[in-house]
Amino acid sequence: MKFNPGGGSMNKMIKQAKQVQEQIVKMQEELKEREVETSAGGGAITVRINGKQELMAIKIKPEAVDPDDIEMLEDLVIAAVNEGIRQSQEMVSTEMAKITGGFNIPGL
Repeated sequence: MKFNPGGGSMNKMIKQAKQVQEQIVKMQEELKEREVETSAGGGAITVRINGKQELMAIKIKPEAVDPDDIEMLEDLVIAAVNEGIRQSQEMVSTEMAKITGGFNIPGL
């Protein structure tokens, strides 16, 4: 009598894990190309951020530039970038959940 704890189910789990890993790598590559766009100050500052949370573009309307109030411009840039990063992270989480079935996998 042969003892086979887990039998073929372990091999099946390993195969499934490899498939999920391949799907995650593919999705990560695709997310590099996907972008979110957000703005602050009623559209005075607009930023685009990709799925790797990299700032791809920033547009500042001339009326947002007041030499006497640089702090306001700085605050608007920070607000727009932070919101873009938040939306990008949400996009990544949503797409990864489709692959992982909602399991939280560290490092993703």
